[in-house]
Amino acid sequence: MTGTFQSTAPLLACGAYLLGSVSSAVLVCRLLGLQDPRRQGSLNPGATNVLRIGGYRAAILTLAGDMAKGFVPVALALAWNLPPHWVGLIGLAALCGHLMPLFFGFRGGKGVATMLGVCLALNPLMGLLQITGWLLLALRFRISSLAALTMALITPVLGYWLAPDYLPYLGVACLALLWRHRRNILDLRRGRENRL
Repeated sequence: MTGTFQSTAPLLACGAYLLGSVSSAVLVCRLLGLQDPRRQGSLNPGATNVLRIGGYRAAILTLAGDMAKGFVPVALALAWNLPPHWVGLIGLAALCGHLMPLFFGFRGGKGVATMLGVCLALNPLMGLLQITGWLLLALRFRISSLAALTMALITPVLGYWLAPDYLPYLGVACLALLWRHRRNILDLRRGRENRL
C-alpha cells in the first residue's frame, strides 16, 4: 500500500500546488460581495488585507482557507507514510501555489497562513507555538508583518526541535516568506508600516 502511495507522490505535489493556487482571499471577497483585495488596501490577497477591507468574518474565512491549503496535502502525505523528502516537497508546493497562484495570474499572498497550515500538519505543537507567537506580537505591536516575520524566523528553530526531518524545507519556506515581505521590512525600518 505504501509503495502505491509513493508512486502517486508527484501527483500529490502537483495537486498541492494547484490547491495552493486557489486564492481564498479573492474567493471570499467575491462570495461576500467585497472588492478584489488585489486592488484595495495593501493590494495583498491575504487575511490581513481582507480584515482591513471586509472585517473579521471575511478575514477568518480567508485565514481558514489559506491554512487548509497547506494542512490538507501535508496531512495526506503523512497519512500515506510518504518519505520526509516528499512530505517536505508537498508542503513547499502548497506554499509555492499560494505565493504564485496559477489561477490568479501568479499574484499571490505572502504565505503566512499557508505555512502555518503546513506546520500544523507536520507537528501540531509547532503550529500552535507559531500561532501563539504571531497572536501575541500582533496584539502587542498591532503590526501584522512584524508578527509574520518573527514567526517565519522562529520556524527553523522550532523545526530543529520538533520536526527535524523537515528542517531544510522549513528553512526554504522561511526564506520565501522573508522575500515576500521584503517591502514590509523596508517599511518597518522606515517606521511606515501599516498597523492593524
